[in-house]
Amino acid sequence: MHLTIVTVSNSRIITSSQTGIHDNLEPVVRRHLHSRFQRPYPNYSRDVFEQAAQRVSQHHGDLILDSYCGVGESTVSLAKQYPGALIIGIDKSVVRLTKHNEHYRQSGVDNYLLLRADVDDFWRLAVEANWQLARHCVFYPNPWPKSSQLKRRVHGSPLFSSLLALGGEVELRSNWPIYVQEFAAALAVANYSAKAEPFTPEPVITPFERKYSESGQPLWRCLCDLNRQSAT
Repeated sequence: MHLTIVTVSNSRIITSSQTGIHDNLEPVVRRHLHSRFQRPYPNYSRDVFEQAAQRVSQHHGDLILDSYCGVGESTVSLAKQYPGALIIGIDKSVVRLTKHNEHYRQSGVDNYLLLRADVDDFWRLAVEANWQLARHCVFYPNPWPKSSQLKRRVHGSPLFSSLLALGGEVELRSNWPIYVQEFAAALAVANYSAKAEPFTPEPVITPFERKYSESGQPLWRCLCDLNRQSAT
C-alpha cells in the first residue's frame, strides 16, 4: 500500500494507491443498507443526546446537523445563514470544541448548540427519535485514505443508512476527490441522485477549508436531497 501526504503551504494534499472508487464499495454499501448496526450505546452518548433532544423539543423550526464540526466555525456560519433554524454541531474532540469558546463565543447568534459526541451513536439515536433534518453538513471528515480503511469512511460505514434515514439536503465536502466520488456512488447504490463536483467556497466556513483554499488545493463537494429518491 502506497500512501503519500504532500505538504503545500502548510496544507496536506492526499495521494494514495487507491486511484478511483474502491472496488468493494457497492457490496459494502449494499450489505450495510440491509443490516442493522447494533452496538450498545454508552451512557455518555445517551446523556449528550438527551441534552440535544431537550433543545430540539423547544424549537419549532428547521433542524440542521453539522457533523464533524471541529471548532464550530461552520456551525456559527450556518446559524447566521439560517436564523430560523436550530443548528447542532457535533464533534468528538474536546480540544477542538474548547477552541470554539476561545474564538467564536461572541458570534452574535444563539440558534446553535455544540456538543461533544460520537457521531456513530448520535446519528443512530437521532433516527430512533424520528428526527428529520432540513440540512446535514458533513464538512471535511477524516478521509481515511488507505484502501483498507473504506469502512471507516462515512459511506463505507454501517452508519451510512442512519445518515440516509435522517433525510434533508446532505452536503459533503473534502479536499480528496475520491472520497466525494465514492460518497456520490454510494448514494447512487441507495437510489439517490448525486454527483461529485469541484467548487469554490463562498464564504470559507471551516479552518480546514481556509487552509486548503489558501494553498490552492481544489475542493470537492456532493449535494443530495435525501427526501427525493430516484426511481428504481
